[in-house]
Amino acid sequence: MRQQNIRSFAPRLIIMVKEPIAGRVKTRLAKGIGSVSATAAYRNMLTSLVARLANDPRWITVLAVSPDMATASRMLPNKAARISQGGGDLGQRLQRVTHKCGRGPVVVIGTDSPSVMPSDIASAFEALGSHDAVLGPSRDGGYWLVGLKRCPRTPRVFDNVRWSTEHTLSDTRANLAGHSLVLLGVHSDVDEQADLQAMRHMIGRRILPTRAF
Repeated sequence: MRQQNIRSFAPRLIIMVKEPIAGRVKTRLAKGIGSVSATAAYRNMLTSLVARLANDPRWITVLAVSPDMATASRMLPNKAARISQGGGDLGQRLQRVTHKCGRGPVVVIGTDSPSVMPSDIASAFEALGSHDAVLGPSRDGGYWLVGLKRCPRTPRVFDNVRWSTEHTLSDTRANLAGHSLVLLGVHSDVDEQADLQAMRHMIGRRILPTRAF
């Protein structure tokens, strides 16, 4: 019982993932390169990101899967536990998965930023040691990471956020008014063909160069 209580406070990294099926992932990218190539790029990003982060002993990694029925999918990496995202918009799903974790700090990322390294996740958890929340901005006005110090006690961080717009980060920051917040470094997302070309040298890599980009 004591060991279970200790692990309930362990840091958790949640990676939001989709089952990699053509037509259901990277639809904006697919407009430029086709759905099959876009799905292959997504699978490469997903596989390499999980391989890079899931074996780190400093946190417990959990895949939050969409759709719910895909939690047993063989197309997803098997290096981490899986939970379902549930329904609703992104904010509702983020709120749900953060509350499914233990009582310790939680960090959530997606799969769109192939340059994320273990040091980025470690920096986020370190920030949560003395702050209520942490955000990793992306260049399009959104963010590639959100972290909360203790999920059962956090505010409604994801309410009324205008997702996938230039207001996503600012709306989330407004929800955190009155709480201490740390901003991490900027990472770029792969959403369109130009992004893929710019980040191609990182996609599929389990080990990345040291910030040479």
